[in-house]
Amino acid sequence: MKHQNSLSQKKTNLFLILAGIFITNAVVAELIGVKIFSGEAIFGLLPAQIPLFRDFLLDFNLTAGAIIWPIVFITTDIINEYFGKEGVKKITYLTVILIIYVFIVIAIVTALPPASFWLDINNTDQAGNTFNIDFAYTKIFTQGLGIIIGSLVAFLMGQLLDVYVFQKLRKKTGERKIWLRATGSTLVSQLVDSFVVLFIAFYVLGNPRWDIKLVIAVGIINYIYKFTVAIVLTPLLYLAHNIIDRYLGKEQALALTEEAAKKSKGFF
Repeated sequence: MKHQNSLSQKKTNLFLILAGIFITNAVVAELIGVKIFSGEAIFGLLPAQIPLFRDFLLDFNLTAGAIIWPIVFITTDIINEYFGKEGVKKITYLTVILIIYVFIVIAIVTALPPASFWLDINNTDQAGNTFNIDFAYTKIFTQGLGIIIGSLVAFLMGQLLDVYVFQKLRKKTGERKIWLRATGSTLVSQLVDSFVVLFIAFYVLGNPRWDIKLVIAVGIINYIYKFTVAIVLTPLLYLAHNIIDRYLGKEQALALTEEAAKKSKGFF
């Protein structure tokens, strides 16, 4: 009985740690995702200007949220491996609720009237130019309804696809080839996620609306980045598995993954 209680506590601790990593990175990615940055500028390079359409040149511009989304992918795969579809769904739905809560709080806070002294002591930049700190604060933290809806829809679709493809590959590979099911599920889920969020947020609900060519261009770059980083971080996935297997015990970890695979049937 004592051994069972100890194992149950370890499983609970593991789920809480993975949930904390997943939720933190997902929420932060939503908050910082409004910024689009230049990949070339990081390395001091000129824009790539790759011809994509007749009159459109492709640069390596990404949403800032893409920087930490790969951590969400890895955590999703680990949760999927040990807790199955139900574990991923629980964390995903909870994360969506918390993201909505965060945006509600931001909407309330940015609507509060600023204190006059706060405006006066925070109204110049490093070059001495004056600006409205309250406007800047609101501009940074407030995202349009289209971005919020697009990101949440894409997040849900991506997670459901990820867990479905992951478990399909898990049944074919067994406990072997972790890299294949992790990479394969990311390949599919992030293809949808990368384009759905931009299409809804900036093409369907954008104000002003993005040209569809720009949506495709930014989507392609985001997808290439996410998928590439997911592959590069594959050793981290194996490291996490080794740590968890030692923590739970090899036999208990294997039993947990087998149970998760058996319970993970269907798309929903």
